[in-house]
Amino acid sequence: MAVHPRYLKAQVRKDLKRKMVFVGGPRQVGKTTLAKDVLRDQSGYLNWDIAEHRERILRRELPPGDLLVLDEIHKYRTWRNYLKGLYDGAQWPGILVTGSARLDLYRRGGDSLQGRYHFLRLFPLSCAELGLGSARELLHLLELGGFPEPYFSSSQVDARRWSLEYRQRLLEGDVQTLERVQDLGNLELLMLRLPELVGSPLSVNAIREDLQVAHKTVANWLDILERLYAIVRLSPFGAPRIRAVRKARKHYQMDWTLVDEPGIRFENMVAIHLLKWVCWEADTQGRPLELRYFRDIDGREVDFVVTEELRPILMVECKWQDRPIDKGLRYLKARFPDCPAWQISANGTKDYLTPQGVRVGPATIFLNTLV
Repeated sequence: MAVHPRYLKAQVRKDLKRKMVFVGGPRQVGKTTLAKDVLRDQSGYLNWDIAEHRERILRRELPPGDLLVLDEIHKYRTWRNYLKGLYDGAQWPGILVTGSARLDLYRRGGDSLQGRYHFLRLFPLSCAELGLGSARELLHLLELGGFPEPYFSSSQVDARRWSLEYRQRLLEGDVQTLERVQDLGNLELLMLRLPELVGSPLSVNAIREDLQVAHKTVANWLDILERLYAIVRLSPFGAPRIRAVRKARKHYQMDWTLVDEPGIRFENMVAIHLLKWVCWEADTQGRPLELRYFRDIDGREVDFVVTEELRPILMVECKWQDRPIDKGLRYLKARFPDCPAWQISANGTKDYLTPQGVRVGPATIFLNTLV
């Protein structure tokens, strides 16, 4: 697999000069590869899952150098106090901690490390990170997904096999060990069903009836899948004066190749691109951004609305091909005229600005303004 410098590399090095750095994110998104790329001396890398490395960690026989990388250290029961001792002892100029989605959850379980680290989230590959400029390159990313292994394989067969194995690893690894779910069979049925429901408000009651389980169980399973970065859920953007719906959430798959319909898969891919940018701005600049969607009681919709302190700062509507300006986007733009608005297309070629200030263009133009 090709090695591609990840977008977080410079930020990790910058933050390491001041504090420890924790890198979280989806399973197999490239966290270990990023850590090893930052690490100049590979002897400074220790992985809790490797027996020899684990013994060295427990005995505190740690390698000298300017950077210590500890992978999966959160699986050690007293890992917070362990890191606190290393950091406060000032024996290493830099400490980089990487791990699965569990790192994000476990780090919140106590305050012993408060003020001692920066947390950065790593997301799948994107147009801006890869420097993609054409619709053909965009469709290649759409087909293979943004996880490094299937993308750099350049094989649709390999990508499909990876995606199937990825779901099994989530079920048999993170879900079983972290969440202790008993009914894995129905949870897997839920995971198979969710890609068919991407992009529309998600009805927990409908899923509960399909699976014949309790409402609370389905809600808990959705929370688990979101914590493990398998899915992303968006709340509606609403204000009384725009008659917005207030409760139903939409969801998207972190692995957008699970979605069959091309237009919805494209919308899913854009969702992950926007989420990556929102988290980048939050993690590196401290901006309180949120990714939402708009839908009102009259059925008008806008696929994505980015808010900052509850004010819209970006609207994005996705189309598969060139289309007239969507009525939902026109409606919302008229009510928030100062908010930038885009209508982007996967295969379209038109590029223009409407008198109302809506920018219409190929998706690659917009996506390359992100990260």
